[in-house]
Amino acid sequence: MGTHTITIDESTVHVRVVRDGTVLAESRRPLLLRETGCPDRYYLPADDVRTELLEPSDSSTYCPFKGDASYWSVPGAKDLVWAYLEPKDEVAAIKGLFCFYDTEVVG
Repeated sequence: MGTHTITIDESTVHVRVVRDGTVLAESRRPLLLRETGCPDRYYLPADDVRTELLEPSDSSTYCPFKGDASYWSVPGAKDLVWAYLEPKDEVAAIKGLFCFYDTEVVG
């Protein structure tokens, strides 16, 4: 069985999340999380996310490597975004940062 690794790096890539023509998030300072067997994910600071457009969801998931994830939805897209509010120590850098399924790299 292979080793499971997670790396988290600061990034200056410009990322944006657009849903139905509305910009939900835009950041030039995301954290890039790479995890064995998973797609690369960008975690965005709350200041770069239009959190007023997000509705808290009652969904949650557990990752043995990252901890419990909380979810938010927008109209027509349930559980579009998630965050680890109390992540495991190994991934403490992502605490409270938002991650979207469809993050577009602008540049």
